[in-house]
Parts: sequence; structure tokens; C-alpha cells
Amino acid sequence: MKYVICGGTGFIGSELAKYWVQAGHEVLIVGRKLPEAPSLSALLRYHTWEEIASNPSPAEDADALVNLAGSTLSQRWSPKGKKAIMESRLETVTAASKLLKALQHKPPVVIQASAVAIYGTSLQDAFDESSPAHVMDFPSGVVKAWEEAADAAYPNVRLVKLRTGVVLGNESGALPKMKLPYLLGFGGKIGRGDQWLSWIHLADIVALIDFCVHTPRISGPVNATAPHPVTNEDFGRTIGRVYKRPHWFPLPAFLLQAAVGELSEILLKGQRVLPAKSLEHGFTFAFPALQPALEHLKSRS
Repeated sequence: MKYVICGGTGFIGSELAKYWVQAGHEVLIVGRKLPEAPSLSALLRYHTWEEIASNPSPAEDADALVNLAGSTLSQRWSPKGKKAIMESRLETVTAASKLLKALQHKPPVVIQASAVAIYGTSLQDAFDESSPAHVMDFPSGVVKAWEEAADAAYPNVRLVKLRTGVVLGNESGALPKMKLPYLLGFGGKIGRGDQWLSWIHLADIVALIDFCVHTPRISGPVNATAPHPVTNEDFGRTIGRVYKRPHWFPLPAFLLQAAVGELSEILLKGQRVLPAKSLEHGFTFAFPALQPALEHLKSRS
């Protein structure tokens, strides 16, 4: 089979590309620039957005297009930063849409990155794919606009909007930053500690993307989160157990707010998000619970 991954050199995209190449599939990665080192596999090819716009033929006859491109939220939310975050998401959706329109033989499915921020935040409520969008802060507004752009950009194709939680992996993402205070001996809860954290192991989100591609009955929003979200307090205690470090040094909300500004909302607020649709369609999580997930990542680090 043949797959196109936009944003395929990032944290999730590079792991997805490796997964598909190891399975013997052809993978075309589209990004802002070419990697410095050449591909080690004949099945893996790279093109810039400019190259694929001028000559879309390498993407012909793809079995799926996966768009993971977009500027990270993990930067200070200055007016300039917010503009860059929003524009990067809308621009890559537009670029992917133009690519699809240019193809004679279009892929039957598009997997579009999204995020659980679309539900807003809550200490009490649980959210699944039937829950409405609730714009109450910058992240939820960005994701709602992102999904609306995707709905308009990919007509007449099965569209899966992958609403991603906190993805746990060793090389990048949130985990290296979240475990660092524990490794230094200063781990503890952040703020009140009762805010929910909806997470997923990197291997599970890659397998879930593959599952969505091969399950024609799945469309619309899909929560890319493990079945058992935890509170910030429980997440920290579990890191402490797995890495054999103390969980004792709380980080007050006002210090985090002073350090990173409005970005602190991501850590001080949260939502309990459940993967109802993937479970309903028979997807099996390799790591449904946090401690085994962290233990597996530790064994691979």
C-alpha cells in the first residue's frame, strides 16, 4: 500500500512512517524541508510542499493521506505566537486540500490531526466523540477552527479527525519534560493536582491511525486517548513509582503562570476524554493503563 504523511518528520509522523515502512508499505513524506540525511529505505521518500505542489504525481494512487502538520502549542502564547499557531494549522490544511484536488486518483481517506482541547476543560465532566465542541480558551478556539477548515477542505472523502491527547514517548512530546523534575528529585503535583490528563502511548496512536485507515466505518472525530485518563496527581505519583523518585515537591499555579504565561493553562486545566469510538469499532490498546505504558517506555529509553 501507499501512504502520504504531511508533517511526517515530527514526533508522531516519524514513528508512523517507520511503522508503515517496516510493514512493507510505500511512504511519501511531505514537509517544509528535506531531511539532511538521505532515506535509508527505498520505500520512504521525501518531498517539500513546494515540490509536491508543482508536481503532485508522486502522491497519485495513495491509499490514505495523513495530515499531522502544524506548529506546536508548546511555545509562549504571545500575540505573535498565537498567530503562528493558528496560521500553521490552517495553512497546512489548505496545502493538503490543494494536493488532493490536484490528484487524478485521490486517496479514499484523510486522517487529519486535531486535539482534545476542542471539548474545553472540566474537573468533573467526561467527554467522548459525541460531546459538543466548547470554545472557552485559546486552545479550544484553535482546534475548532482547525476542524472546521478540515471539514471544508476535504469534500467527498472519508475524513477522520484525530483528537489527540498527551502522547507519551521517549524522544519527544510531553513525557521527557514531565519526568525531568522527578529525575532531578523535585517531582510533585502541578497546581491543584486534580486536573485530568488524557494521555496515549506513542505506539497506540500509531496503531490507531493505521486502524482508522483500514476501518471504513470510522469517520468524523476519533479521540486518540487511552481508556484510563488520570489526574495530574496520579500521573506524577506513577512517574515517581516507575522511575523510583519521590513525589513531594508541588509546583504552585502562580509560579507556572509566571514562568510560561498563558501556556500554563495546558497543565493547570484538563479534561477527562474517553476513546468511545475506537473501542466501539474494536480497536485494542496495547497500553490502556498508565503504569505499564511508562514501564514500557522506561525499558526502551
